[in-house]
Amino acid sequence: MKSPRTFEEQTECIVEALLSDLLGEDEGFAPRSLETDSFAESHAGAEASSSFDSVIIASRLRRLGDQYNEDLEHPAQRIIAEVAKGKVEEFGVMVDSLSKSWSSLNPELGYERAFLAVSVKLLAYLSRKVPAVARRIQLVELINGNREVRGYIETHGGWENFEN
Repeated sequence: MKSPRTFEEQTECIVEALLSDLLGEDEGFAPRSLETDSFAESHAGAEASSSFDSVIIASRLRRLGDQYNEDLEHPAQRIIAEVAKGKVEEFGVMVDSLSKSWSSLNPELGYERAFLAVSVKLLAYLSRKVPAVARRIQLVELINGNREVRGYIETHGGWENFEN
């Protein structure tokens, strides 16, 4: 398989790996687990030419999301209601609001990392509660369209160098 070249393509691969794991879908990720980076360590020589591995990066995003411990019941219910009306943009509005709040309480975290953490945690929550809603969330567009988050990732060497 050809390695994704653009930021947008990489984001799409990462989100697909994340969703596949969250929704319990098995799409060829069997030897790799989003719980550990051991696949990357044990196969480092096999793909030395490309350090992009969407499953490993999705795993790092999940660990980052695990740092967010706020109650998501109310925000999730609001998102579910809005998505039922066809308003999928509510997810992005909620993520932005929760991210700003969390990063203001934890300035060392920064808005960009808070945005990624909240996005993943909220998507994971929705995946458990209402899987059909999780598939409708436009996380790829949300990340690609956020100049601050995209700039943060690119400034730190791209998705390949993303650390939780």
